[in-house]
This record gives sequence, structure tokens and C-alpha cells, in this order.
Amino acid sequence: MKLMDYGLEPIDFQNPTQAASVPSSRREFVMTSLALGFALASKPVLAQAIVTDSKGLVAGEVSVPVADGKIPAYRAMPAGPGKFPMILVVQEIFGVHEHIKDMCRRYAKQGYYAIAPEMFARQGDVSKMIDIQTILSQVVSKVPDAQVCADLDASLAFARASGKTDAQRTGLVGYCWGGRTAWVYARHNSKLNAAVAYYGLLEGLKAPELRPEDPIDFADQIKVPVLGLYAGIDAFVKQETIAKMRGLINKGGSGSEIIVFPNVDHGFNADYRPSYDKAAATYAQKLANDWLKKYKV
Repeated sequence: MKLMDYGLEPIDFQNPTQAASVPSSRREFVMTSLALGFALASKPVLAQAIVTDSKGLVAGEVSVPVADGKIPAYRAMPAGPGKFPMILVVQEIFGVHEHIKDMCRRYAKQGYYAIAPEMFARQGDVSKMIDIQTILSQVVSKVPDAQVCADLDASLAFARASGKTDAQRTGLVGYCWGGRTAWVYARHNSKLNAAVAYYGLLEGLKAPELRPEDPIDFADQIKVPVLGLYAGIDAFVKQETIAKMRGLINKGGSGSEIIVFPNVDHGFNADYRPSYDKAAATYAQKLANDWLKKYKV
């Protein structure tokens, strides 16, 4: 298998069309509010898609102040009183569409304050793009790691300013593109209690200035415990790369681990797509929950 079926067409993460970098002084925001429903490029949405209700929650769109303006985000938390442990939920390439919002509600049902900032707000509205390679070349390839980390920092600050979070209990869960971000942010923010990376690329997205290093380049520098949840037949993350990553994180002494699910593909947690594997997704969620609790999130 060379490429996997990821919705309407295969994704080639390693070979998106070359795109020009975005100047750091840019002040335009393409997205000022979140997409409704599912991203067009992720369709057809399967009937198996899980829908978590918001009963007992405060859930909906919020606006997060960042250095150059505001970005939209989805926030969900228990409706009752208290200070809740916080989870940053980091999107796939499809942005903060319905699946990511649902993941926030699922974590909120477990007692977390979950927030998913729209990480592509400056570069483009991927929800309206119907071609996945266009998403990669026109948006994903233009997003700097420094911008991502700054926006996640701002999301933490926003949540803490609400008075509803416990600043000593903060984690991150990322999916696909967000899985790579989990490793990147864990290196950036050593005060994070723990992170979970679902099948995030470990190499292949490096680009001068925008993304100067891939996780494989700095794995031994990570101090935050990261749980990597990977697929055994993933066309984009080679098993030899995972083996190398394991060796490097062991050197770093963070306590990070990588678990590979045999006979499942990239996107096994995405319940709205053909790649979904219920057994793997259910067990992966248990592992993620246990990991976060182990590190006091």
C-alpha cells in the first residue's frame, strides 16, 4: 500500500505543492468564526460518526486573543462549579470541524475543560476546500510551528483567565496534523503535564523557517511525557521511523512511549471516515485517559 484512502482521495503529506511562506507581519485573519458541520474534503461522512450531546456542559465557540488579533476556538467544559483540568485538543488537517468539536465534548464529559483553537485561521478556511492536496499546499504547508505554539500558549492563557481551570493540570491531545503538533508543543512547553499524539508525522514536514525541525530531530530533547498512538499499516509513518523515535525518546528520559496498533491504518480514531477502527479507537481512548490521569491531568 502506497497511500491510504483518506476521504475523497489519498493524501501525500511528503509531497504537497511547493507553497510560498507567509510573512510573519501578516495581520489578516481568513477565519473569524469556526466551520459548521464537517469539512467538505472529509466527506462523505459515514453514518457511524459519533455525536456527543452537550447535556451538562457549557459548550460552544469562543474567541481567543493572540498576538496579532483573535482566533476562533471551540470550548467545552462541565456546567457545574469547580476548577477543571485542561486539555488542548489539536485538529487534523480539516480544521476545527464537527469531529474535533465532538472530541472536546467527549473530554468535557470526563470532567475536563477542553479547547480546540482554529490553528489555520490566518492561512485559510480548509472547511470549504474540496480537494485535500489543495488543503495541504495552500494552507497546511504555510503554517509555521512558531505560530502554532504561540496560539496554543494563548489558548492556555485564555482558559486560565476564565477561572475555571486548574493551572497545575494541563494536557494536550492531537490528531494527525495535531499529532505532530503534540510532539512540537511538548518540546516548546515543558510545563505541560502530558500529551497524547495520535498518528502524527514524525518526519517529512520540515521546511526552512516555517518548520525548522521534525519531531524525529528533537525527540531526545522532549521532557514532557508524550504517548504516541500509531497505526501498524500507516503509509505516512514508517515503522523504522517509529523505532528510531522510540530510541530517541528513551534517551531523553521524559517517560514518553509509543504504542503501535497492528492491522489498522492512519486515522483509526476518525469515526466519520472509512479509516475508523472501533476496537482500536476505543482502546486508544482508554490508553489516552490512563496516560493523562497518570500524569495528573
